[in-house]
Amino acid sequence: MAWTLEYTETAQRQLARLDRQTAKSILRYLNERVATDEDPRRFGDPLKRDLSGLWKYRVGAFRIVVDIQEDRVVVLVVRIGHRSTVYGGH
Repeated sequence: MAWTLEYTETAQRQLARLDRQTAKSILRYLNERVATDEDPRRFGDPLKRDLSGLWKYRVGAFRIVVDIQEDRVVVLVVRIGHRSTVYGGH
């Protein structure tokens, strides 16, 4: 089963601000691993506290925060950023 990737406006802006190589790595990871796998949770970790219900993927020093919507078979990319700032607490 293939999963559909969708991006929030915030995630699209954050991706556009990254250097080309980093953005390419992130998109390759999402398209080749997450979207094509039977279970997108296999590659990520669940988030806690304020972000509970969301999942994260690691690509180098960057994190991709997603909402896995099982009923729609969609992985909604919510945020993309450096690990030191992506969670919003810094």
